[in-house]
Amino acid sequence: IYADPAKRLELYFRPKDPYCHPVCANRFPTSTMLLRVRRRTKKKQQLDTEEQIQPEVQFEMEILGIVTTVYKFQGMSDFQYLAMHSGPDGKQTSMYDKVLMLKPEKEEFFNRDLPLYIPPPIFSRLDTPIDYFYRPDIQHRSGYNNPQVSGENLIGLSRARRPHNAIFVNFDDEEIPTKPLDAAVQNWKKVCTNPVDKKVEEELRKLFEVRPVWSRNAVKANISVHPDKLKLLLPYLAYYMLTGPWRSLWVRFGYDPRKHPEAKIYQVLDFRIRCGMKYGYAATDMPVKAKRSTYNYSLPITVKKQGSHTVSVHDLKQGLGTAGTSGAKKSPSSRYKLKESIYIFREGALPPYRQMFYQLCDLNVESLQKIIHRNDGTESECTERDGWCLAKTSDDLRDSMSLMIKQIIRSTRPALFSNTTSNEDGKEQLAYESGEDEDDEEEEEEDFKPSDGSENEMETEILDYV
Repeated sequence: IYADPAKRLELYFRPKDPYCHPVCANRFPTSTMLLRVRRRTKKKQQLDTEEQIQPEVQFEMEILGIVTTVYKFQGMSDFQYLAMHSGPDGKQTSMYDKVLMLKPEKEEFFNRDLPLYIPPPIFSRLDTPIDYFYRPDIQHRSGYNNPQVSGENLIGLSRARRPHNAIFVNFDDEEIPTKPLDAAVQNWKKVCTNPVDKKVEEELRKLFEVRPVWSRNAVKANISVHPDKLKLLLPYLAYYMLTGPWRSLWVRFGYDPRKHPEAKIYQVLDFRIRCGMKYGYAATDMPVKAKRSTYNYSLPITVKKQGSHTVSVHDLKQGLGTAGTSGAKKSPSSRYKLKESIYIFREGALPPYRQMFYQLCDLNVESLQKIIHRNDGTESECTERDGWCLAKTSDDLRDSMSLMIKQIIRSTRPALFSNTTSNEDGKEQLAYESGEDEDDEEEEEEDFKPSDGSENEMETEILDYV
């Protein structure tokens, strides 16, 4: 618990009871001293029996050290749920010896008739009392009628729409936008008030001139811009493809990749590293880790959330994109830049995460490019599944990339593959759980912290704008 500042210290009143609900202590910094105090009592000789002699008391104090962290139990104790059964006469009977299996038992132990005992799956989410402020009834003017909404959309009425004003395009849409929404222009002009922001805008324009289709991670690896500003800048210069071979990518206004066969090199490849226990090793044995894992889940009551820094429009106007705070590890010109590995696939290097969205032009391996360009000059139709490429091109790329990654892991940890079996075609599939080497994990985490919205990065990006 001490190693993780976000964790809370748990106290169990009955440590041996698995149904005991703990109370939690919050962590606080302090500057106090740990003292050792000795009390010594020395009795004096009594000369007169009639007089009572008070013993002499001495205190000795010694400073043992400095305390920098304390845990304080400030919350209320929650309900304690006991494994008990109430009989017809009101007598309480303990069920611990009947529901807890402390040693290997025979079949009779599981076939006994017992009273129903279902402990609650979760207790209170908060341990401090709070005031819940209900919204008052809104007093509308006379003649006002509530808007017609479907039942599945009711919850959306209480949240204001995010003012990013991105334009979404589906593969089946006939027309593509040629200019941004007026609101998107106003939003960017509102925050673009210093030379640094204008320079970032010019850099992104040049990127779209060189290459009309970009992923957000690729943009963040080429220019240094604060994520909050990038959310306003991208809708100002490009539209977002929702479906088809360019899904999850930003396309320059006026450019339709469905009409240009040379745009196949910008198509997206959803690459997920294959994993399976049947190959004789677990995901924890791999030299990489997952971006998120359910094994690290903690209940809300056991996590002390850190206060987030709210970014205001005033902060954005002051050049938050490069100003930063003093003592930052990175120079202003590259503070928000990501590593190239976040969007480029190279032979001999592991992808940083389990699921990656690569553009075909960013697969920097000669054998993969040969697969992509097999039909150069003969492209006849752009399909929603394969775009301008031949059918099953994505499957061939995934197979080749998986074998490359497997060779890397084999050279790193050959013991994992000592008992690996092949499938019917003689090709071994890769078992892998994603991330980078453990030694580089902390450094990578500084550069790229995935959002908390969704395991699917494309879905997370869409939620940022709708």
